[in-house]
Amino acid sequence: MKLIIISGLSGSGKTVALHTLEDEDYYCVDNLPIGLLPQFIERVLSRRVQLYDKIAVGIDARSDSEDLRDFGTILEWIQQRDTETKIEIEIIYIQAELDTLIKRFSDTRRKHPLTQKGLPLSEAIEVERNLLKDVATSANLYIDTTYTNIHELRDYIKERVVKRKKTQLSLLFHSFGFKNGAPADSDFVFDVRCLPNPHWEPNLRVLTGQDSQVIAFLQEQEDVQLMLEHIKNYLQFVIPKFIKQNRYYLTVSIGCTGGQHRSVFIAETLHDDFRDQLDNVSIHHRELSKLD
Repeated sequence: MKLIIISGLSGSGKTVALHTLEDEDYYCVDNLPIGLLPQFIERVLSRRVQLYDKIAVGIDARSDSEDLRDFGTILEWIQQRDTETKIEIEIIYIQAELDTLIKRFSDTRRKHPLTQKGLPLSEAIEVERNLLKDVATSANLYIDTTYTNIHELRDYIKERVVKRKKTQLSLLFHSFGFKNGAPADSDFVFDVRCLPNPHWEPNLRVLTGQDSQVIAFLQEQEDVQLMLEHIKNYLQFVIPKFIKQNRYYLTVSIGCTGGQHRSVFIAETLHDDFRDQLDNVSIHHRELSKLD
């Protein structure tokens, strides 16, 4: 049986992720107190006929604070319980930057669950972040939705979570621009701002790293080829080690100044190379998605 625990900050997209899994035939329960998770699992497994082999549970900061601190112990109990049914547990933690969360609550006019205790919204978000820190630390997949809309989040969950086969690593190459901040949900970040910049070529400035003219320009640069070789060699060294440690997800982010040319080209090239080596390899261009 597969159990996915979705947690994170209110307003970050937990409900969207849960509904996406529900559409993919997961049996979903939202806002389950973490202290009741063992009893819930017992209830499911005690059925004579197993109706569900894929379950997703939403957990947030409204759970008892002591239960949240015991999160690791609760997971260990579930995994070590004496049963013929092996439980594969994945933890997905979703968050966004403070300003983005405040804007989302303002736009939707919804109340944060912890503001009922008289806290201002900004303080409620920070209290929630602190309450969930043990859950965040345990996460297999950490998603930052600061620059992600609900449609992109749905696609992200389908591509990386739903399509991932058991024991298979999901590898994501993610391009971005440092001028808009580095992504918080990366396992590795490679800075390629030292490479020749097509932005300073007038005929290339309005294009992207997906256009043939920019690709041709960067392919001719010796430093670009050396950078690609170094990154590929490093990833070919570490990826098998991550797989041996049963890591489900690996996010590799490539950053340049604006996230339009160099980082896009490097990410696309790496994606094409590793797609021949691994089954589940995807790509996302943060800054280009804003142009759509």
